Parts: sequence; structure tokens; C-alpha cells
Amino acid sequence: MTIDRRSFMAASLASGLLPGLSAGQAQAQTGRPGDSGMTPPPADTAKAPPPGLPEPTETIDLWPKGAPGMPGAPPVETVTERSANGQVNDRSVTGTTHPRMVVFRPDRPNGAAVLIAPGGGYRLVVIDKEGYEVARWLAARGFTAFVLFYRLPGEGWADRQDVPLADAQRAMRLIRHRAKDFGIQPERVAAMGFSAGGHVCASLSTRFDAKVYAPVDAADRLSARPFCAAPVYPVVSMDPAIAHAGSRDLLLGPAPTAELEAAHSPERTVPKGAPPHFLLHAEDDPVVPVDNSLRLRAALRAQGVPVETHLFAQGGHGFGLRGTIGKPVEAWPDLWRAWARSVGLA
Repeated sequence: MTIDRRSFMAASLASGLLPGLSAGQAQAQTGRPGDSGMTPPPADTAKAPPPGLPEPTETIDLWPKGAPGMPGAPPVETVTERSANGQVNDRSVTGTTHPRMVVFRPDRPNGAAVLIAPGGGYRLVVIDKEGYEVARWLAARGFTAFVLFYRLPGEGWADRQDVPLADAQRAMRLIRHRAKDFGIQPERVAAMGFSAGGHVCASLSTRFDAKVYAPVDAADRLSARPFCAAPVYPVVSMDPAIAHAGSRDLLLGPAPTAELEAAHSPERTVPKGAPPHFLLHAEDDPVVPVDNSLRLRAALRAQGVPVETHLFAQGGHGFGLRGTIGKPVEAWPDLWRAWARSVGLA
């Protein structure tokens, strides 16, 4: 009997990640703003749920009175299945008007949480590959994971360049505000992001104090600074020489000023109080040049911020967990976990 890599990955996800999820994942909660279960996770209501692992149901809406800066003609949330393999899902979502977090609770919480920002080039947000799969891996190891479905800047929102960061700041504050509900310590909330979600993560870890939205409630009195941050193959710089052109155009518009470009390049906004960073990139990345991570590393070191960097010769872009099988980059989740222990997250 032969098993191809995709089949092996599907079996690994089902057998290795499922035990770490709490039985409470099967039920959504309802209640006051900021509570769980207000808007369900992104889904294609015209299709049956995908096969395999149970779908998460617990969510937290970010904005109790609606997201600020709503377009006059709001986008329509649409989920698209991109995978041609029936055993492995690869969904994405566009048109998010209700920014929210999908919650993955572990059976045995270790007191730490991770806010995950999936990628998608600011054109879409990946659901499975850089969202749910990573969250299940974390939950299986005791972390409470929150997958962030943030607004996309090119969909007509006011102050487009600040929309993803506003959602990330609000998410971090809500997690801390609700820390007792999840059995976590409010200071031990990390950030992780992939590709354009890596830009969300790096923006949050360098501009956590930036005033990008008007306070809504008591949660906004809390800090948005992550305990530590892990931008993975991240979009970082808006410098056209190394920027991911699509992300840059959607975030900043077609003709940004030099000041706007600088303000939204995390390597140019690192404060001395930035949290410890874990950087991961493949040097053969054909989509986001590795110089994005190298520039951020240099900026962090210049400010005396602890940073651990892992560069792999091969891996390409967008590997998440499933794209690492049989490659040296397969080690990255365990490298992150060891680093997380070293900085006191877990």
C-alpha cells in the first residue's frame, strides 16, 4: 500500500491535532458584545461542511456596533475552496464585514494564547492552511489559539492602510479582556502571522501603541502589545525594491507618499519596547523576498529587541504546516515552540 504526501498530511492532521481540542469546541456561546458565537466562522452556506476534522464554532466579534469605516456598498463575505484534493481543504475568504476571531480551546490550557493572522496578500484571508491547521497544532500543545479574520484594505474601507492593524489591536485587547474565560494569563498572549498576515503581525508588534481607531469599551484600555511575535515568511517592507507588490498596492493604494510607505513598513517603526521576535523565511521564496525578514531582523537588533531568526535554503512561500513535509523546514513549529519556552510564553 502506498500513501502520497497529501494523504499522509490529511491523516496526520486528523490523528495528531484533534486530541488537543476541547469538547467545548462543539458548542458556540452567546451573550454580551465580545462574547463568543455572535457571527459564525466563515463558511459557504450553499455547500456541506468539508470532510475530515470537525469545524470550529466558537467566535468572538471584534466590533460590537459594527466595524468602523464601513464602505457605502459593503462587500459580501464569500468563501472559496481552492483545493483540488478531496482530503485536504484550502479555503479562503473575502468580503469580511464582521471581523472576528475563531477560537480553538485546548483540553489542558497552559495559560498562554496565540493570535494567528493568516495570509492572502491582502486580497483574501486563508482559512485552513495558515489558520485552522496552525490553530489545531497549537491547541494540541496547550495553547489557546485565536484565528483572526481581519478586514481587507482594498475593499473600500475608510483609512484602508490602518484597517488590518485596527482589527489586530482590537483582537489582542479583547483576548486580554476575556482572559479568565479562556484560562489564560492576560500578559501571555503572543502574535503569529503568515505572509500578508505576517505584515499584520509585524505591524502589531511594532505599532501596538498607534492610535488607529476610537476606543469602543473597557477592553480598549488594555495593551495591544503582544508578549512575543512570530512573523512567518512575512510581508514587511513597503519599499518597492523588496515589497510584495500586490500587498503594497492593496494596503496603501496606487500612489502612496513616502511618509505613508515608511509608516507602514514595520522595519522602520520598531520601538525599543517591541516584544521578542521569532522570524522564519525560506531563501528561495519566490513571492516575498527574504530581505523582508532580514531588514526586520536588523531593525530589531538595532533597538536591542531579542530576535531569533531561522532561514531555510528551500521551502518556497506559503508552506504553513502541510507544505513542509519531507523538507528541513518541517522543523519550524518545534523551533518556534522551543523559542516560546525560552522567552517565557510556555
